[in-house]
Amino acid sequence: MSINLSKGQKISLEKEAGNKLTKITMGLGWDVAKKKSGFLGFLGGGGGSVDLDASCVMFDTNKNVVDTVWFRQLKSKDGSVLHTGDNRTGEGDGDDEQIVVNLNQLPSNVSILFFVVNSFTGQNFSQIENAYCRILDSINNNNEVAKYNLSCQGSHSAMVMCKVYSHNGEWKMHAIGENGSGATFEALKPLMLNNI
Repeated sequence: MSINLSKGQKISLEKEAGNKLTKITMGLGWDVAKKKSGFLGFLGGGGGSVDLDASCVMFDTNKNVVDTVWFRQLKSKDGSVLHTGDNRTGEGDGDDEQIVVNLNQLPSNVSILFFVVNSFTGQNFSQIENAYCRILDSINNNNEVAKYNLSCQGSHSAMVMCKVYSHNGEWKMHAIGENGSGATFEALKPLMLNNI
């Protein structure tokens, strides 16, 4: 059974999953906000497409970036993290983008994975709705372990969604939900460093 997280909440992914996790998937989903009717709708109050991009930034214990997986590099150099592809519209049901992590294959110096989202096309989060990130147990039928509904309404164009980290040999998740701006993950690095 999945747990719905609140901003700032920390959980043990393995306790929630009921087993030792070896492979997880971070799923990101969103919809374009429906066009508003009336005068505001005429001015462009929604509709169209929004290109959100999920990225995974891998940090070591010394707060150094080891590697990054995003739409321009779909696989980590060591092969432990894989982005399944770029969705440029938010169309369709379920996860719009997924990043798969083989926890057992991560380099030994990687202890923190940040999952971030950026609006590559520059629209802000007031133009999307129903956005979420979730962690799935990839080995056990992609069972949803935890879900974090992202608060969308706002003028921000990026967000540090969550971090998955190893603590005392156990994988945990921290729902961060910190708003930022910028078209790619690089713009969010200061916010990530603040949350290590």
